[in-house]
Amino acid sequence: MLNMGGPNELGEVEVFLKNMFNDPCILGIKSPFLRKFVAFMITKSRLKTAQNNYRQIGGKSPICELTARLCGKISHFLDEDTAVAFAMNYTPPFAKDVLAEFADVSEIVVFPLYPHHSVTTVTSSLNDFEKALAELNLKAKTKIIDAFFEDERYSEIVADDIAKSAQNLNVGEITLIFSAHSLPQKIIDAGDIYEEHVKRHVQILSKILEERGLKFKEILLAYQSRLGPVKWLEPSLNQALENLKDKKALVYPISFCIDNSETVFELAKEFKHIADGLNFEFYDVVACPNDGEKFARFIANKAVE
Repeated sequence: MLNMGGPNELGEVEVFLKNMFNDPCILGIKSPFLRKFVAFMITKSRLKTAQNNYRQIGGKSPICELTARLCGKISHFLDEDTAVAFAMNYTPPFAKDVLAEFADVSEIVVFPLYPHHSVTTVTSSLNDFEKALAELNLKAKTKIIDAFFEDERYSEIVADDIAKSAQNLNVGEITLIFSAHSLPQKIIDAGDIYEEHVKRHVQILSKILEERGLKFKEILLAYQSRLGPVKWLEPSLNQALENLKDKKALVYPISFCIDNSETVFELAKEFKHIADGLNFEFYDVVACPNDGEKFARFIANKAVE
């Protein structure tokens, strides 16, 4: 399984930022030298703030621990001769180190933990995997699982989590906001299909929830995590909250499968603070599928289909 990763300790925050902003899929500067310089400057300007943010959630991202536990649960649904492991793009464990442990395997199933396809996520992670594969000269057969948001089994898991969070609420008075990681508009204009995937997924999930009788006051799509002065996908989550008259919102992080700093800090802390400032009567964030048994079974089934 592949994901972007997150600091396992405060000392890795700089590594995370440096690797992320030096990724050509993230920062589309063609010159490696110039990209490296810009990545250095961004990292330098954001490091202290980022470290302080991670201090507020225990000094690390939860993504690696959750993914490790997910691996353990997936293994229960697979044959004994199948190993389950994960690699991160910007922080340890890196793909090359993980693949080195499996030099003699006959097949590798690659599962990017992103429900929607984007150059910035799936393509970036696959590039990293394929580079490691080539450097290690591994000849194993590979099978790649791409975007899976249209798989009904996955959307049912998401709907289950939303229903569980809403079970004691009068959903008719609450707005459900699907919050997706934003992207610069120029990446979408260049052909990235991420926005299209996210919008279709919202339609799929809205239909499932309605069929279950979960009729929220309204269902919205908004975008989080914008950075810099360029035009990003809209509406932003800030705008969505500011425009919400009834001041009651349940937020689902639709673009993530595993909780990370953008869910447990940005959504659950920063946007909670914004909601409080806007006098919200109710604001809550639904957890990602994480290491849930149903999600583990789903991944195991996808791997062997």
